[in-house]
Amino acid sequence: MVVLLGLAAALLYGSGDFLGGMASRRAHVLTVLTLVETAGVIAALAVAAASPGPASLAGLAWGFSAGLVGGLGLIIFYTGLAAGPMSVVAPVSGLVSTVLPVAVALAEGERPGAGVYAGALLCLVAIVLASSASDTASDTGGDTGPARRPGRLGRAIAYGTASGVSFGLFFLLIRNAGQSGEVWPVAAGRIGELAIVLAAAAVLRPGLLRGAGGGIPLVAAGAGVMDVVANICYVAATRTGAFGLAVVLASLYPGVTVLLARVVLGERLRWIQRVGLALAGVGIVLVAA
Repeated sequence: MVVLLGLAAALLYGSGDFLGGMASRRAHVLTVLTLVETAGVIAALAVAAASPGPASLAGLAWGFSAGLVGGLGLIIFYTGLAAGPMSVVAPVSGLVSTVLPVAVALAEGERPGAGVYAGALLCLVAIVLASSASDTASDTGGDTGPARRPGRLGRAIAYGTASGVSFGLFFLLIRNAGQSGEVWPVAAGRIGELAIVLAAAAVLRPGLLRGAGGGIPLVAAGAGVMDVVANICYVAATRTGAFGLAVVLASLYPGVTVLLARVVLGERLRWIQRVGLALAGVGIVLVAA
């Protein structure tokens, strides 16, 4: 069950990121994130209200904390992608966000079999390869000389590491929140994410929702709802199986985004991304065996 729930989370995370990326092409990132998080809060509260069982104060606190950290990570991540190079920011973020909670899982005593270890390792490599993208600056003839490249590379690594730590902490905190339930902690997390995004928007982009039309709110709402269901699947996965395995499987979401970009937008897959997707497939088979 943990494998199915983890893969479902990856599918939904990746699909939500694809929709969010599509909306971000037509509106400011903070505008899209505000719409995504607002829709996510509404959806999460509706599901939580309809679910049985009371809300735990500890679970709500863990969930809200996870949302604050995750929202900060989103802002750092998108800022890093804008600053570039994407080919450094995305893989570093994906690797750090996975390694951190996996290290915690091992420290807590999780010891899966050799096949699971091998599959998880392949999935870690796949996350880095599948999320790699071409360097926009080099493709467009930007300034990539010796004086500029080290500075850009250092900033990209810093953005990737900072966002990866934030995402890794989100995975860890929302796992802790999920120990007292699956739905209410997710709702609290969405409220935390919305709070941090609104705070950033108020400081950096006052009045940013003006002009957010043309179907952008609908696409962003779809991304928000998918992310909520993905969070519920991830929390359920951590409750039914090994935490480290759930994290690794859920973190395969960049591959889903890459595949959707290929199928829907016709974007060309680089050979390194194809290798990453193939390794992900092998890793999933080993983990599920």
